[in-house]
Amino acid sequence: MCRGYEKVLQDILQPMKCHVCGSDMTEEYSDMPFKLSQHKVVIFKDLPVLQCSGCGEFLLADPVMVQVESMLERSMPETELDVMRYAA
Repeated sequence: MCRGYEKVLQDILQPMKCHVCGSDMTEEYSDMPFKLSQHKVVIFKDLPVLQCSGCGEFLLADPVMVQVESMLERSMPETELDVMRYAA
């Protein structure tokens, strides 16, 4: 195997690092609130996130955010607090 290819493969398999503190990001499932307005909050249950083992910073993958946005559009506008279970 070519040395350059091995380096690229190692880089891909390395855990993502936190942009805040540099610690490893791990895949977790978390409950997360989204404040849509002054009077509306939607809480997602079991949302897949990458969470920092050091400082707690989190990231959402692009496909997850697309699904969240789609689910938020279906949220009832008159409801002040809504709880949704994330399902990919």
